[in-house]
Amino acid sequence: MRIVPWLRRIVWLLVIVADGMLAFVFFRPPPQDLPWTELRLGEPIGLFTGRKLTALTSDPARCIMLLRETGLRFEELPPRGEGQCLAADAVRIAPRQEMLALAPASVTPSCPVAAAVAVWKWQVVQPAAQRLFGASVASIETLGSHNCRRMYGRTEGAWSEHATADAIDISAFVLTDGRRISVLKDWPEPGEEAIFLKEVRDGACRLFATVLSPDYNAQHRDHLHLDQAARGGMGWRACR
Repeated sequence: MRIVPWLRRIVWLLVIVADGMLAFVFFRPPPQDLPWTELRLGEPIGLFTGRKLTALTSDPARCIMLLRETGLRFEELPPRGEGQCLAADAVRIAPRQEMLALAPASVTPSCPVAAAVAVWKWQVVQPAAQRLFGASVASIETLGSHNCRRMYGRTEGAWSEHATADAIDISAFVLTDGRRISVLKDWPEPGEEAIFLKEVRDGACRLFATVLSPDYNAQHRDHLHLDQAARGGMGWRACR
C-alpha cells in the first residue's frame, strides 16, 4: 500500500509528459521559432532568426552558402586590412537587382550583415513600403560599412563594428515611384515617412545585434546603424 502514492505520482508524470508531447505535435511552432533548426534566409522572421544571423559571424562559409541559396547576386571579396581592422568575409552586392540593391554599389559589408540586410529588406522594409506608400523599395542608400576606426571616431577606446565591416549605416530608401525617404529629413517630421522609418527600425531590431537610430543620439540623426556585434558576441543586443 505504501507504494501506491508513488505509483500515482509516476502515472501523473507520464500523463503530463504525454500531454506535452501531444501538444508539441499538434501545436508545433514553425522552424524559425525553434533555436535548434537551421537558418533559411527566405523564411519568415522567427523568435530566433536574429540570433542565428548573428551566429553567422563565426561561420562565414555557411553565410556565403545561405546567400547563394537565395539567388542573390554578389561577389565574395578577399580579406582586407589587418589586426583590429581585418574584414575577412566582406561581400559586394551586385547592382541593379530587384532582390536587393544597395547604394553606392561599392559598399562592402560582411556576409552576416549582408544576409541580415537582405532578410530585413524582404521581410520588413518591402512590406512596410507597399502598405504605406503603395510602392516597392528600389534601392537602399547607405553611408558605408567597412571603415577602420574606433567608436565615434575616437583616438582610443573600443573599436567600431565598422572596422571589420560588421556594420552598415542606412541613410535613405528610394521607392520605385521615385520618392526618397531620408532618415535625416523625415525621421523628425510627422507623417507616413516617419512611421515607415520607425517601423523598419523596429523590424531591424529582430535581425541585428545592434540597431541605433536618431532616437539614440545626435550622432545617428542621419542614419540607422545596424551591426552584428561580432566583437561583443551573441549575448550583446541593443535596440535604440
